[in-house]
Amino acid sequence: MGKIVAVCTSEKKGTRKKNVGQGVLVEDFGLRGDAHGGPWHRQISLLALESIEKMQAKGLDVHPGDFAENLTTQGIDLVSLPVGTRLRIGKDVIGEVTQIGKECHNRCAIYYQAGDCVMPREGIFIKVLRGGPVKVGDEVEVISHD
Repeated sequence: MGKIVAVCTSEKKGTRKKNVGQGVLVEDFGLRGDAHGGPWHRQISLLALESIEKMQAKGLDVHPGDFAENLTTQGIDLVSLPVGTRLRIGKDVIGEVTQIGKECHNRCAIYYQAGDCVMPREGIFIKVLRGGPVKVGDEVEVISHD
């Protein structure tokens, strides 16, 4: 089981997100107010704090949200979760893993600002099956593997 250490949003795609501490995940949309929300398979992005710490160890000044992730987690090995895995986030939210990593066709602002981007290698994406509030400190729990 893991926990949320940051809830991050941005108004534009391809930019760093700001940790707002809490938010509402909307069924079949994503994080309310976030540029990446919509009826597609990458509604919410998750990245482990452990991945960010790897980049910090390389000397980069990066923090939660800098890789455009919506939820920064700690204590759960995100990249080991197969597509189809269902997660409970907080008390109410149910999400399903839809993609592990991503292909970057060109280098976005995050790459140029941070000097590297771990999101393509270690980020995951989920679709929101049941919405609800989320906040820093909420638990992230694997509830099923399909």
